[in-house]
Amino acid sequence: MTSQKMIRPNPNSFSAVFRLIDLAIIFGLFPLCAIVYGIAMAPIYFATAAIAAVGYLLVAESFNVYRSWRGTSQLKMMLIPLAAWVSVCFAVMLFVFFAKMGSDFSRVATGGWMLCVMVLLVGWRLAFGALLKHFRKKGYNTRKVAIVGVNEMAVAMRKELADNPEMGYQFVGYYDDRSLPRVQEQFPGACLEGTIADLIDKTRRGEIETIFIALPLKAQKRIDEILKQCGDTTASVHLIPDFFTYNLIHARLSEVGNMQTISVYETPIFGFNDVLKRMFDIVFSLCVLAVIAIPMLVIAAAVKFTSPGPVIFKQFRYGLDGRKIHVWKFRSMSVTENGDKVVQAKKGDMRITKVGAFIRKTSLDELPQFINVLQGSMSVVGPRPHAVAHNEEYRKLIPYYMLRHKVKPGITGWAQINGFRGETDTLDKMEGRVHYDLEYIRNWSIWMDIKIVFLTFFKGFVGSHVH
Repeated sequence: MTSQKMIRPNPNSFSAVFRLIDLAIIFGLFPLCAIVYGIAMAPIYFATAAIAAVGYLLVAESFNVYRSWRGTSQLKMMLIPLAAWVSVCFAVMLFVFFAKMGSDFSRVATGGWMLCVMVLLVGWRLAFGALLKHFRKKGYNTRKVAIVGVNEMAVAMRKELADNPEMGYQFVGYYDDRSLPRVQEQFPGACLEGTIADLIDKTRRGEIETIFIALPLKAQKRIDEILKQCGDTTASVHLIPDFFTYNLIHARLSEVGNMQTISVYETPIFGFNDVLKRMFDIVFSLCVLAVIAIPMLVIAAAVKFTSPGPVIFKQFRYGLDGRKIHVWKFRSMSVTENGDKVVQAKKGDMRITKVGAFIRKTSLDELPQFINVLQGSMSVVGPRPHAVAHNEEYRKLIPYYMLRHKVKPGITGWAQINGFRGETDTLDKMEGRVHYDLEYIRNWSIWMDIKIVFLTFFKGFVGSHVH
């Protein structure tokens, strides 16, 4: 048997049409905007539009824009093409800037083109989605769906199908070889349409078009038997893996050579996402440092002249992938503990200086960490780094604790704006912080980072910070 890639993104039946529409919008609008604004047409406008159109197709492919969106939220279907176009616009602006070609373009026409393309890329998809939704609710462009097995996964899938009729899935029933009384012991509301043999017969007659197999992965032998029987039909067959029993961290399909795997613990920030987050970190930290340079000098002087010791305290923390990094802070205590045992600061701790109490409460002690961000050891947004001694303590007490280090530590984070900021004097508090840190990693996007930064100004700076 030759090795090959067996798992690919589900293709979209309209993908070729989608590509042509996107190309027409991107290529056609630039000359149109120039004409509307009364600007003489030049070859550079056509060349830029053509390069942007091809660039968009390449970025869109990497974002899987043209895959099938059946069963996916409409919001996601809008945001991903938008993100692809914003990436292309940013690349075009960078090229024009470094090539010193800005004078060759009309800012009004170029800006109008970028904005109009953005609106139309989203707008025509919204219109197409609304049209599909309308027809699917009337019973057109739908697929009859059966679910094999009755368990929590099957019931959850049934609910998704019922709650989202616009996806075009028409549920026809559960099929299981167990008896109805046995099934209803666990799931009283479930009704069986028949056995798996009945399902195969109906599928062969064309009465069922899509099958979801909701059996646990440990029933591999049974799943294999059902798949062989389904292989004698033309139905689309999907496995619903019981991964809900695991604490998945950004699970996705991966590959090693020609072998495909499913990653269970993985970082969401790789490839283009890594570049995007790094650019955000550099731009944001440079802007912040330009604003806080003088306040930082004032704080440094206050720390220096009110208590003996260094102005900057560099403490070992765990960074990306658990590697040790130096995290910079304004010294706020009379001691600089950095050993195997670090006593976590508490409210009213005698080691905290007067100036230290103020800068800790207002998080001003963390301002030097923007230098860590520029260095690349930290990010603006991410799980807060803990002292190495605390990491070694809590990794033994809290399951999945070290998965916090699948991304760079941050100055602010999802846990901090959700109330888990400051002293973690109980195991419950640390578990709460870890819960939100892992939730951040699972759901990461650049938009989430921007949201967290925005909310930090209202929730994240002032509080009972003692850690």
